[in-house]
Formats: sequence, C-alpha cells, structure tokens
Amino acid sequence: MMMAQGNSCRKIVFMWSFDYGQTPPPPEPPMPKQRLLIKGGRVVNDDQSVEADVYVEEGVVQEVGPNLNPKPPSGLTVLDATNKLVIPGGIDTHTHFQFPFMGTTSKDDFYTGTKAAVAGGTTMIIDFAIPQKGCSLIEAFNKWKGWADPKVCCDYALHVAVTWWSDKVKEEMKSLVQDKGVNSFKMFMAYKDLYMLSDDELYGALSCCKELGTIAQVHAENGELIAQNTKKLLAMGITGPEGHALSHNEDVEAEATHRAITIANTINCPLYVVHVMSKSSARMITNARNEGKVVYGEPIAAGLGTDGTNYWNEDWAHAAAHVMSPPLSPDPSTPDFLMNLLANDDLSVVGTDNCTFDTCQKALGKDDFTKIPNGLNGVEDRMSVVWEKGVYSGKMDENRFVAVTSTNAAKIFNLYPKKGRIAVGSDADIVIWDPEATRYVGEVVSFHPAPLQEKYTSIHLCSNKPLGRDYGVFSTELCVNYLQVIYLTPTVVYISRDP
Repeated sequence: MMMAQGNSCRKIVFMWSFDYGQTPPPPEPPMPKQRLLIKGGRVVNDDQSVEADVYVEEGVVQEVGPNLNPKPPSGLTVLDATNKLVIPGGIDTHTHFQFPFMGTTSKDDFYTGTKAAVAGGTTMIIDFAIPQKGCSLIEAFNKWKGWADPKVCCDYALHVAVTWWSDKVKEEMKSLVQDKGVNSFKMFMAYKDLYMLSDDELYGALSCCKELGTIAQVHAENGELIAQNTKKLLAMGITGPEGHALSHNEDVEAEATHRAITIANTINCPLYVVHVMSKSSARMITNARNEGKVVYGEPIAAGLGTDGTNYWNEDWAHAAAHVMSPPLSPDPSTPDFLMNLLANDDLSVVGTDNCTFDTCQKALGKDDFTKIPNGLNGVEDRMSVVWEKGVYSGKMDENRFVAVTSTNAAKIFNLYPKKGRIAVGSDADIVIWDPEATRYVGEVVSFHPAPLQEKYTSIHLCSNKPLGRDYGVFSTELCVNYLQVIYLTPTVVYISRDP
C-alpha cells in the first residue's frame, strides 16, 4: 500500500485488493462500439435539407456530410437511404398511457403505447403524471415513472399536472424542477370537482411556473359551463355520444383559451395550450401570437385527421370511440383549417392525447354520455397523418413537417439539440422516411394491444386516394408516405429536462 500526502488530507491508493493470494481475473475485453452509417439519403432538419451521409457511434451522431467512409469498416452497419429522407425521430408531446381515469384504466400501457409510437416514427413521448386533488405531485411523478421505466420502448419524459393549489404544491413543483428534471406543468380548466382549478388557483400555478422558468400548459375548456350544459342535456333526455359534443361546444373551449392567455399574459408567463380542437380556440392563439404574446398551440392527430360528425353516427360504439375532451369539432372543415394554421406557424406542435379504451370500457357510458371514458388513439399514426394531410396535400414542406413533429417540441421543452435535430452530438433517434411509399392504417397492422384492434375502438385518421370502397373507423386505409427504418439509441431512458 502506498500513501500520498496532500496539503490538508491524506489520499490512500490501494495497489492490491485481492485476498488469500488469488490471481486477479483478466480484464474484460472492451465492448464493441455500435457503429452505423446511413448513406445516400437527404438529411431533413427544420431549417434545411441536404444530401448527406450520417455516421453514428454508440447512439450519438458523429458526422454528417457527403461520402463518409468511417474506419475501420469492420463492425460497421450500413443502411442505404437512397431516395429517402433521413429525419429526426418524432416527439409526441401528449400521451396518457396506463392512465387511471373515469372508472377504468387506458388500454395502452407504457410498453404497448411506446411500441406503437416507435412503429409510427415517434422516438420520444411525453406523458402526464396526474395526482388526485389533495395528493402529492411528487408521489404521482414517482408512480408514473415506476410504471414507465420497466416498459418503455423509447425515451420519455413526464409533465406533471397541478390539480389543486397550496403552499405544499408550490414547494413540490420546485422540488420536481430541481430534483426530477420536470420543466412543464399542466393545469385543467375543465373536469369540475376532479381536476379543475379556479381562476385564483390558476393564477397561482402560472405564477409559480413563471418563477421556476417552466412551461405552463392548460387544458382550456370552461368546466362550469360544461357542467351547466350537461345538466340541461340530460334533463332533455339526450344521453348518447352526441351529448358530449353538445355540452362541450366550441364556445367553452374558445372562452377558456382566451381566459388562459389573458391570465398568462398578465403574469408574463409563456403558455402552451394542449389539444387545440376548434377554429375559435385556434383563432385566439393566432391573435395572441400576432400581438407578440408567447403562446404555443398543440393540435392533435385526431383533430387533423377526422371530425366530430362521427358523434351523430347511428352506431353507438362508432360514435363513442370518438369521445374525447375537448371533442372533435362537428364542423368538417376544421381539420383543414387547423392544418393551415400549423403550416404557417400559428400552431406549433402536433401531439396525440393518445388515451385508448376498448369497446367494453366505452360502454361504461352506454346510458349516460358523461360516463363514456374520454380518449382515443393516435400515437402510431401521428407522423403519417401530418405527412399526408400536410405535406402530401401541399400545405407544408418537409422542413415544416420535421418542425411540427419533432423540432419545435424539442425546443419548447428544452430537449434541443439532443433531440429534434440530426447534427453532430445529437442523439441518433433517426427515422428513414420513404416519400414514395404507402402504408395502410388499420387493425391488421396496428401495434396497439389486441383489444384496441377490435371494430370501432381505434378511430380512423388517414384517408386520401379513394380505393373504390367505403371507409369506417375499423377500415384499413391507404396513407401515402411512410417510414422505412427507425434507429434508436442503444438504451431508452427517462429524459430529465432543465427549465
């Protein structure tokens, strides 16, 4: 043993540590590096597209440029991306996997949900830890993380919901930011007596977000008006899924959106409005952004791919499959309207609000629309919907596609440039996207759990070229343009996000 004397303390360096004269074991050979070369594709980021190769080691991009030839060639996997787009993996900002809600639990857990995400080109999701009123935010975070860690197939992070307000909640928000890597909190203006905050509580929560430097998210619907509308409709004998759309009319979303923007602007707090579903709400966000207010709007795949006329379908199960809050707009021109705003940067990011329930679960509300579990699918088809409805239709280019499905989310939630970009030092969550290929969206190819592949439980989101037959929720549908290959980093982890 050799001892080294320092200025103020001694450092002891052990030159041996084997008892009983044993021969030390030979050192383990170094693990071979995981090396990948993607050749011949067009690398598409939000700001430019270039013909380039991409070289990856151990899940991190090492080089981007023409005619790369990394040495040694042994142990190198080469993927041919000729005539393909090489894009950053998608980020779904809004999922609810394994969510205990409305007397049941959403069907997608963190395994089936993230498996479906990866199958659709999404390589990171951000889910929500949602405590009950009066319960600890930190305990909710730990519970959701405990569910996710052993199951996820891709990187993930967690938003945390603020469902009540007190000094304890404020302290827990601070702890979550400092110790758990949370930089976004969600406040509900709906779900009266369950999650809804009063305006006074909302002001306190947004003020705390401002102090902590985090993103404040809101579910913008007027919960009091929804409750009053619901009483009237039930008294009139309206109990079917159409009652959900009527009670959550467009005005209640627009009013709450305007109120949230006003409160946030008073505090000077950036605001992120989740699942923007109606023209009126989207206009509120557009106007605020034109006035220089920091507001982000998040349409979802379902709102871009279908509409609320389905609530009046004669088949109850078909109609109930579409029930979510805020509801899909009954105006069939709304998806096109929202896509236009997404293309020109009035809306910023595409999520899904993926919260899936099978037919039996939806049937909890067969005699009362207020008891139909709210939620639908989208995490697997989000990228395809945006490409078809946005790029294939001519509304946006490939760079804007990358922005709204990946880069903008990475920037808003402080994941950029590790996520949302293909550049030296970025995580190698990479999708090779074939702009000429087609895929079918439907139960025969779904990566959701088997019960969700039954008739009526997964809503149809894609439709473009007529195939000579009628389409239903359960139909397989042609969707132009789809991914060929996904490359993920070697390990999938919870991603800590700084404010």
